Amino acid sequence: MNHFFKNSLTRFICSLNHFHFSFTQSSRKFSHFSEPESWRSMEGLIRCSANYVPLTPISFLERAAKAYRDTTSVVYGSVKYTWGDTHERCLNLASALTQLGISRGDVVAILAPNVPAMHELHFAVPMAGALLCTLNTRHDSAMLSILVRHSEAKIIFVDYQLLDIANGALKLLAKTERKPPILVLIAESDGSLPTDHHIASETYEYESLLANGHNGFEIRRPNSEWDPISVNYTSGTTSRPKGVVYSHRGAYLNALATILLHGIGSMPVYLWTVPMFHCNGWCLIWGLAAQGGTNICLRKVTPKDIFDNIALHNVTNMGGAPTVLNMIVNSPISDRKPLPHKVEAMTGGSPPPPQILSKMEELGFGVSHLYGLTETYGPGTSCIWKPEWDSLPLDKRYKLKARQGVQHPGLEEVDVKDPVTMASVPADGKTMGEIMFRGNTVMSGYLKDLKATEEAFSGGWFRSGDLAVKHPDNYIEVKDRSKDIIISGGENISTVEVETVLFGHPAVLEAAVVARPDNHWGQTPCAFVKLKEGYDVDSQEIIKFCRDHLPHYMAPRTVIFEDLPKTSTGKIQKFILREKAKALGSLS
Repeated sequence: MNHFFKNSLTRFICSLNHFHFSFTQSSRKFSHFSEPESWRSMEGLIRCSANYVPLTPISFLERAAKAYRDTTSVVYGSVKYTWGDTHERCLNLASALTQLGISRGDVVAILAPNVPAMHELHFAVPMAGALLCTLNTRHDSAMLSILVRHSEAKIIFVDYQLLDIANGALKLLAKTERKPPILVLIAESDGSLPTDHHIASETYEYESLLANGHNGFEIRRPNSEWDPISVNYTSGTTSRPKGVVYSHRGAYLNALATILLHGIGSMPVYLWTVPMFHCNGWCLIWGLAAQGGTNICLRKVTPKDIFDNIALHNVTNMGGAPTVLNMIVNSPISDRKPLPHKVEAMTGGSPPPPQILSKMEELGFGVSHLYGLTETYGPGTSCIWKPEWDSLPLDKRYKLKARQGVQHPGLEEVDVKDPVTMASVPADGKTMGEIMFRGNTVMSGYLKDLKATEEAFSGGWFRSGDLAVKHPDNYIEVKDRSKDIIISGGENISTVEVETVLFGHPAVLEAAVVARPDNHWGQTPCAFVKLKEGYDVDSQEIIKFCRDHLPHYMAPRTVIFEDLPKTSTGKIQKFILREKAKALGSLS
């Protein structure tokens, strides 16, 4: 660790007041001592339970149970709960978790779409003193087993439709020294369970487990607001996803900041088109509890379901990647229904095309643009709209709206810096630099990867790896991904991981993967391949090979056979390949 980084990290950590952080699953402890507190020099001041409580989003649920007790909290088909119901169910579930042996610092995983159980576990797991690990439902068994093993999850909740994938992961874990986690199966809302799947005899059922708990459970509140609340795995910008650790404090602040910045008022009706597994639903699962909101849960997102639920439940707010917006604007007329009023939609993941923003507004949606990463609890910045922009031509307005904007109120600072000198780039809209973050809604670190954590925080800022410019009004605009990440349907795809699989094919001599634009998915992987002499395979064989070794969304959809351009040192010139892929246009 270099001297500058060490001093910066020490000052940051010491400001957290005698922080003691322990992951029991890794048996690694970190202890830090606080600097002298200036308030102690003032006579008559004390800090006690009357004026100091560690910040935690658990408190949002407790308040909702009082202020919004009879207000609908969750709707899923015919299932409907009030905030009073949700509070009681979460207490029961937290109690049941402790009966299964969950202790402070343990990890509880869940593999499920946007169903009520996913919502409840966001409160019940931290109420039991544990960390929640929400897993990407698009992972295959191999990747799932790696993440469950790395997180050392003691329990995994699995939706019935994803049981085969989970069983495959548990079989792989059984071949290692790692004890497989306890499996809890989430049935459909009518209580039905699959009959065509293998269900182990020791498997628990969600509702039965919940019924065995008691609502008098004493919540295990965080000892420090910097205690971990969740582990969220990145989409895998390296060969393996990193486990990003969130704190109770960061989750609390980011939830409120996201609610505030996007004007979500009291008792909103929110349609869940953002995966709840992604950055804990952009922290909005907790934020909506603070506002007594109603969560409209969707197992599958289709344009028809979106329009039907907006009309049926009088939806006020929703969110989604540009892919979701694109799906809405290109939906058949027969799937659409008139909106009861303007529905505010938050979008993020990649810059939304101006044409999509225009068409969304024509349909009656208001669109706000946010930007962030898993490491910033999801939303970190927002393109706050300025009244003077209303008079600008349409194309100019939508280009402005596609910018990433400025930091939200819960974040200390966002800047675009030279990654070597750490100097801020000029606010000229031209000079490129790396987006960096600093503040309380930046991750605590990467689980079991101190080296990666130190590298990410080098210089006293979190380095996003995203390249951007800063405009004269201090709004930032992302220009490129420094690590060549492909964003497909809101999910990040590692080109390195895809290339590694390609090199495993016996006919492949060289390979490079870049993004190809796609009108539906935003981007899809495009592989440039050079074959070994004497081999003759077609693109479909290469694609099938990748689909057999990767989650399908990560496999290339385009394969081009040619010599790869290189520098004098032998490095592949990806910028040339990106231009070629761009010239191909959309595959969809």
